[in-house]
Amino acid sequence: MLQLKQEFFMTLRHLFRTSLTGLTTNRSRSSLTILGIVIGITAIMLVVSLGAGAQDLILGQVEGMGTNTIAVIPGREPTGPSDVTSLFSDSLKEKDLVALENKANVPDLQSIMPAVMGAGTASYQSNTYQVTIFGGTDLMVSIFDLQPRGQFYDGSDVLSRSSVVVIGSKVAEHLFDTQDPLGQNMKIKGKNFRVVGVLPAAGGGSLFNFDSMVMMPYTTAQDYVLGQKYFSRIIMQSTSDATVQVTAADIAMTLRESHNITDPTKDDFTVQTQQDLANRLGTITSALTYFLVAVASIALFVGGVGIMNIMLVAVTERTREIGLRKALGATDRDILTQFLLEAVLLTAIGGIVGIVLGSSLAFITSIGLSRGLGVNWQYVFPWTGAILGLSVSALIGLVFGGYPAHQASKKSPIEALRYE
Repeated sequence: MLQLKQEFFMTLRHLFRTSLTGLTTNRSRSSLTILGIVIGITAIMLVVSLGAGAQDLILGQVEGMGTNTIAVIPGREPTGPSDVTSLFSDSLKEKDLVALENKANVPDLQSIMPAVMGAGTASYQSNTYQVTIFGGTDLMVSIFDLQPRGQFYDGSDVLSRSSVVVIGSKVAEHLFDTQDPLGQNMKIKGKNFRVVGVLPAAGGGSLFNFDSMVMMPYTTAQDYVLGQKYFSRIIMQSTSDATVQVTAADIAMTLRESHNITDPTKDDFTVQTQQDLANRLGTITSALTYFLVAVASIALFVGGVGIMNIMLVAVTERTREIGLRKALGATDRDILTQFLLEAVLLTAIGGIVGIVLGSSLAFITSIGLSRGLGVNWQYVFPWTGAILGLSVSALIGLVFGGYPAHQASKKSPIEALRYE
C-alpha cells in the first residue's frame, strides 16, 4: 500500500514538472492565454471591493442618523416600476402632525420634525445659484449631526416664521465668493433671508446634499417659498432602539385613523425605520454588485474559450511528443492528466495575478474616491471575490481544458510518431 502511494505521488510530481515545462517552453503564448482570465478576475475583485465599500458608506450614513429614527413618507410604497403615482402625494397635513404629537396616540415618541423640500434659485447681488430648499426645525442638528458656523434657527423662529436660513458650503461659495455670508441678506423668490449659519463642506458622503442646500423653518418654507400646506416628510425619534417597532406601529395606526383608512393595503403613507432603509439599500447595492460581477464573468468565459483554442493548438504541435511518451509507456490517463494540469495551472496563475491586480486597483481606487469625493470610502478586501475567482478559474481550467486533454490522450502512438 505504501509503495502504491509513493508511486502515485512520484507520477503526479513527474506530470506536474512536465506540465510546467510545457508551459514555460512557450512563455509568451502562455501569458497571452491567461490574459482573459486575468482581466475577468481583476474585474470581479474590483467590482466586489468597490461594491462593499459603497455599501459600508451608505449604511454608515443611514446608521449615523440614529437607529431610533423613523420617517413617514407621503404616498403608499410603490409596488412596481410603473407605480409612480404613489411617489407623488400630499397626504401628510397639519392635522397628522397634531395627531402624532399627542402622547396618547404615540406614547414612545421622543421628538418629531415635519419637513418640506423643494428647489429654487437663490441670489445675492448679481450672483445666482440653484439650491435645494429644506424646511425643518432645529431637530435637524441632532438628527443629521450638523455643526454650522454661526447658529441654527430655533423653535421661536419656526413659530414666528422668521426669514432666517442656514446655507451649505457651495451656496456660500457661489453666492458670496470670498465674503463672509453670516449676517448677509440673500434672496429666494424675491424675499430677503438673513444668513445665520454656514455649514462646513460635507462632500458626497451624505444621504442629503447639504453643500447645495438652504435650510429654513418649515413654516417659512411653506408660506413664503414653496407655497404648500402639506409635508414632504415627517421625521421622528422614538425614546429608545427597543421601542422603534412599537412606535412605528403606533404611528401607522394614528395616521390611518387620521385619514379614515380601515384597510392597511390602502395606506396613503409609508412608515420607514432606519433598519428598513438600511435593509433596502443593502439589498439594492448587493443586487447591483452581483449584476456587475455577472457582467465581468463574461470575460472569464471568453478567457476559457481562449484557453481551449490554445490547448488544441498545443496538442497539435506536440503530437510527436505525445507519441514518444506513449511509446515509452505513458498511458492515456497520464496524457490526459498532463494536459489537464497544464490548463488548470494556466488558469490558476491567471487567477492569482487577477486577485493581486484587482485588489491593488481597488485599493488605489478607494483612495482616489475618498480624496476626490471627500468621503470616508473604506477599502474592503473582497474575500468572496478572491475565493470565487480562484474557484472559477480552476473550474474553467478543468472544463475548457478537458476536451483538448481528451483529444491528446486518444492519439495513437504510431500515428503520432509519424506526424510531421
